[in-house]
Amino acid sequence: MRLTVGRILATEHFAFVRTQRSVSFLQTPAWGRVKTEWRSESLGWFDGGRLVGTGLVLHRPVPRLDRYTLAYLPEGPVIDWSGDLAPWLDPLATYLKARGAFAIRLGPPVCTDTWSATQVKEGIADPGSRHLTDLPSRYVDPVGASVTSRLRDAGWRSQNPRDGFGVGHPQFKYEVPLAGKSADDVLRGMNQQWRRNIKKAAKEGVEVTVGADLRAFHDLYVHTAERDRFTPRPLRYFETMFAALSAEDPERIKLYLAHHQGDLVAASILIRVGGHAWYSYGASSTAKREVRGSNACQWAMIRDSLAAGCDVYDLRGITPTLDADDPHVGLIQFKVGTGGQAVRYVGEWDLPLRPGVYRAFDFYMRRRGR
Repeated sequence: MRLTVGRILATEHFAFVRTQRSVSFLQTPAWGRVKTEWRSESLGWFDGGRLVGTGLVLHRPVPRLDRYTLAYLPEGPVIDWSGDLAPWLDPLATYLKARGAFAIRLGPPVCTDTWSATQVKEGIADPGSRHLTDLPSRYVDPVGASVTSRLRDAGWRSQNPRDGFGVGHPQFKYEVPLAGKSADDVLRGMNQQWRRNIKKAAKEGVEVTVGADLRAFHDLYVHTAERDRFTPRPLRYFETMFAALSAEDPERIKLYLAHHQGDLVAASILIRVGGHAWYSYGASSTAKREVRGSNACQWAMIRDSLAAGCDVYDLRGITPTLDADDPHVGLIQFKVGTGGQAVRYVGEWDLPLRPGVYRAFDFYMRRRGR
């Protein structure tokens, strides 16, 4: 197979995405319009005249060396990862190097291992298990193992630290499979605490609606950031995200708002592409936590994802720690209550195209803590 890579129009890119069952929202042309601090372009792989793959590339300039860029394909590209990768990745490297890239960073949307909710719960309770990888995998994906091996053999460098949170998007995620399931099936798969909280929210009269009040969401999100000690994104970022993703597809992104007796108690953002739905951002009030607005939001998003025919509800990143004393273990404990599964992906990999510039960039990023 001899493939070529070239720039394509956003309309061509979007048309190809629509033919796929699952594509990360980070690989849609609209996402390039969200990441305004990066220069973006849509690339296509051609077999003769036929478009057979796509990739959204985000270009990040090197400080003080603006003519060189890191070419980043988050959770992509959208190609056939099941066989020989050289016909796909070699022309990509040639194309990007000729246009000033000093390195490529990509994140194949391919999983390597999964662990059930029961395994994760038992692992947290077991003092001898401190990390997901200490547990036997419920399922090992041969494609994931092959991709990892082929990338390493071709000179790509893993960017995946043991804690799962590296320079870009997390390697470990938590997902709830939906294919072939009803809402009752999903509810039965949740743990007792989650089911109780969903019931409690309904009993307390929590109402969840799909709305457009981004300012109300952002006020609650900033409150959440102050309480949980993380740096919030500005309101403008969310306004840009909703405008760009909605312009591409009016069903792409939705804001869920949970109210109790007129008070906003929780809010969350759902993104959907094809058969894949993502819980993207969430916020909750410190007051009235007992009415369980966050659980009500999650349940509304899961039910809507089922109604839309989605195959998976993705709760995004987790740290793979099972250490009960680790402050990050609460994240996986919250998500494991949904009854889904922990998933490890191939993660992010770099291919240096200009080794000297790459070393300088790597040194710069290490000094600033990435």
